[in-house]
Amino acid sequence: MVTVLTVSDEVVEGLWNARTLPFDVDLVLGAGDLPFEYLEHLAEAADAPCVFVPGNHDADLTGYSAGRAGWMRAGLPSSWPGPDGAVNADRRIVSAAGLRIAGLGGSIRYRDGPNQWTERQQKRRSGSLIRTHTWHPLLRRGADAHGVDVLLTHSPPFGLGDAEDAPHRGFRCLDPLTERLRPQLLVHGHIHPHGTRPADRQLHGATVINTVGYALIDITPGGDTAPIIERRRHGS
Repeated sequence: MVTVLTVSDEVVEGLWNARTLPFDVDLVLGAGDLPFEYLEHLAEAADAPCVFVPGNHDADLTGYSAGRAGWMRAGLPSSWPGPDGAVNADRRIVSAAGLRIAGLGGSIRYRDGPNQWTERQQKRRSGSLIRTHTWHPLLRRGADAHGVDVLLTHSPPFGLGDAEDAPHRGFRCLDPLTERLRPQLLVHGHIHPHGTRPADRQLHGATVINTVGYALIDITPGGDTAPIIERRRHGS
């Protein structure tokens, strides 16, 4: 069993000000639109790895690569603007704390700016996750296989916890992506609940949660039982 702290969009002051977290955490998952310093703090306070995807209000993290001489972008030395020590899972399948996490950041395009995509662009970006899942032998579901445990996104699937206004519309491509990857859990942010507790939903066997603020979740790697959502809090 892996205990995961999921966060997105709204800083929780009680966590931001804590030297150590009030609960034991094996992994921090960030679903976007949080100060990168906050993610760094949570990982340090939890003494746990952090995996994240960028939101539509985050800096452009595309094109960076880490080498022996440090970070590079477009072949030139550069400073990494993302959170130190954290793993950017956007368009990747990564492993952390025994879980396999597929990431897809960003929101629907509604103005100019980074981490915003049309439906067609996001569908094309999701193809890299499908290709990795299809060809990687350790990610194929089966008696001895370990498939994807978590799909980490910034935006929700279309019609499943999104909103009707253009900036907060979900992505249609997340439905077939979830069906293909078969995660136990789909974690997203982007939709602010404004003091209410959004309902958890189901999509192709995955529990879908809006983690704006934070949620604390127990999940069994490669398990067939539903994740246990222990507690959650929105905002400060």
